[in-house]
Amino acid sequence: MKTTVISVLGTQKDAHGGYGPTRWDTWRPTIGLVQQDTLPIDELHLIFNREFLPLANRIKEDIASVSPETEVIFDNIELQNPWDFEEVYEKFYDYSKSPCFHEEKTDYYIHMTTGSHVEQICLFLLAESRHFPAKLIQTTPKEGHVRHSKDPKGTHTIIDLDLSRYDKLATRFESERQDDLTFLKQGIDTKSPAFNRLIETIERVAVRSIDPILLSGPTGAGKTQLAKQIYLLKKQTGKVKGRFVAVNCATLGGDLAKSALFGHKKGAFSGAGTDHTGFLKEADGGIIFLDEIGELPLEAQTLLLKAIEEKTFRPLGATADETSDFQLICGTNRDLEAEVRNNKFRRDLLARINLWSFCLPGLAARREDIAPNLEYELNRYASRTGKFISFNKQARERFLDYALHPTTQWEGNFRDLNAMVTRMGTLADGGRITLDLVEEEIARVTPTPADQASDDAETQNLLATHLGADYAEHYDAFDLVQLAHVIRVCRTSDSMADAARKLYAVSMRAKKSANHTDRLSKYLAKFNLKFRSLLS
Repeated sequence: MKTTVISVLGTQKDAHGGYGPTRWDTWRPTIGLVQQDTLPIDELHLIFNREFLPLANRIKEDIASVSPETEVIFDNIELQNPWDFEEVYEKFYDYSKSPCFHEEKTDYYIHMTTGSHVEQICLFLLAESRHFPAKLIQTTPKEGHVRHSKDPKGTHTIIDLDLSRYDKLATRFESERQDDLTFLKQGIDTKSPAFNRLIETIERVAVRSIDPILLSGPTGAGKTQLAKQIYLLKKQTGKVKGRFVAVNCATLGGDLAKSALFGHKKGAFSGAGTDHTGFLKEADGGIIFLDEIGELPLEAQTLLLKAIEEKTFRPLGATADETSDFQLICGTNRDLEAEVRNNKFRRDLLARINLWSFCLPGLAARREDIAPNLEYELNRYASRTGKFISFNKQARERFLDYALHPTTQWEGNFRDLNAMVTRMGTLADGGRITLDLVEEEIARVTPTPADQASDDAETQNLLATHLGADYAEHYDAFDLVQLAHVIRVCRTSDSMADAARKLYAVSMRAKKSANHTDRLSKYLAKFNLKFRSLLS
């Protein structure tokens, strides 16, 4: 392997001793560097301003006398001010692009002992970012005194910036990362491998990126709570300092959306009796969560896009723009691609907010997480009411049997689970949920015979609408029960892909098929049905 070192000429330290023979009795960093017995150097790149050429020539001659195998290469970089960070970094950055610093079979080092502190910092940053694929090397006199060292060679220390090589640091970073993952999951020991992988990716994005995040998934899947946890994680790691502002776009319409988001001045419209700041300004330095982003009116979408890209916007009735350095998280339970095709959502806005897109699965697709989430809901109830509650053994087993059964749909997702725990907790005497309370709750959420009769009639109408009035003469009853459920899921889904995710959740986790949308399409084709025809 070839060894190449990059070093700034030390205009003070390398000049010690002058030109006379006594200079060999004085430690000079660059001369000491090439005299290290355990680090033979093949190529030394010496950086300096043209005015220091005489000193550079003297150092080159001295290197030739003590380390003739070292080729000294002069790299003239003219710095007007070696303490100007912008100038130094820009010129060193351009210097790092040289092909000679990216050769194979070469060990690169950066000598950190000479040059101004700004030059040293810039070289460090370029090494840390791998613009220079180099380790750092520091030289020092053995006795720590420059002018009177008894050993002018000194010593050297090598620092490798590859953190993966440091086991203790790697262990500590992994421990901190696990803490972050637990924080995002609110301390819930989730068991779903797919969900845990999703959270791991979200954690990386949360701590490394300031770009918009789009959280999709069914109502009640936990988008708002996750958005708040992302904010809190960013805040505790110093990535944001401002507020968390949550906005439900479904409650905004027409001029109300523009006024609520961007603010207005007094008299901007009828009823505007005072100035209004607007949510974007309130989120300056923090995070704004726009839930149900698909409900935002098109005109407001246009203004929002400008605000995202330029961090500026104009309140209604204002004569000048406002600024807000906000970070954006969006939530939706709609298929925004379908909304774009139907001209209900701007494609350019979707492209801007869709850089990081994560789909949160519903509770029915995460049945292995129901038990830990049940404990979380019990703790939430205790925190909210000051009343600790728990299940007896039989009651807990019965509730989990119901919760985990495939016929339990959890259409409201975590909101349904929260509601059931709240009702049982409220009725529990002595803070103990009994088997009787569980049975009462299950009966409360299970359809009654009257409901079932109504459902049967609705099912018959549904099948007759899509298969014809004589459908019962052509299909087995078993197939019709299954088809009715599939049609209901399709009718409440934003797209065929969304419906496939709900219908084949278990298969998707087991990766039994690569294309579940196609699987659903083929199933419907057996009945001469297409997804779009089910939506009418």
